[in-house]
Amino acid sequence: MFLRRKHTQKDDSEQRDAKVIELRTAIGPLSGRCSLFCTDACLMRYLEARNWNVDKARKMLEETLKWRSTYKPEEIRWHEVAHEGETGKVSRASFHDRQGRTVLILRPGMQNTTSAENNIRHLVYLLENAVINLSEGQEQMSWLIDFTGFSLNTSVPIRTARDIIYILQSHYPERLAIAFLYNPPRFFEAFYKAVRYFLDPKTAQKVKFVYPKNKDSVEMMQLYFDIENLPNEFGGNATLKYDHEEFSRLMAQDDVKTAKF
Repeated sequence: MFLRRKHTQKDDSEQRDAKVIELRTAIGPLSGRCSLFCTDACLMRYLEARNWNVDKARKMLEETLKWRSTYKPEEIRWHEVAHEGETGKVSRASFHDRQGRTVLILRPGMQNTTSAENNIRHLVYLLENAVINLSEGQEQMSWLIDFTGFSLNTSVPIRTARDIIYILQSHYPERLAIAFLYNPPRFFEAFYKAVRYFLDPKTAQKVKFVYPKNKDSVEMMQLYFDIENLPNEFGGNATLKYDHEEFSRLMAQDDVKTAKF
């Protein structure tokens, strides 16, 4: 009688590595920025996003390389988008989650401009900034979304939200670990229903609605964050104070890092 060999984590790892090699062969020789971008970890994220289908992952990755060659996200500098960030509507947090992931704080109630193109460019800059600030071996970030002051007047148009979702899902696959929508107003549900249509199932599962008076929500926030670091806007004990001048100084320093890279 033949004994079936027990499936192990080592087997999974070897299969993933084989898929990465297969994808690298499929995309062919790369040079310059494309070569730097397409690390094994990067290829793994694209494979994960396409359920380890090499052909689909290749097509997705090629689209990203084409987008990056024209949009040039790594060349955006803070001084070009700083006016979009004056209110702190999107910023990188000074703390990490319990997994050591970079945290982006989004405050849609602080929307200060109407240009869809500039809003997207500002967010792309901060996505790139979050990536270069990831800890070694870490590939994902967390989002905290504070709805204080959010209203129909400050909400971005559905079309802009759709374009943001497309960029995030198509060109930053598996970068988002989890997104907490903290205490959204009831009318936001209609907006989210329209937006959810554009979310793939994997991304939709990462979106969590949390409420300050809900026991499960409180426990979830404590599971992901140290309450002492978490701003009180999200149920923690810290104070969230956005200083545009100080944040601009930090971004300018990171721009030097990006240029060197």
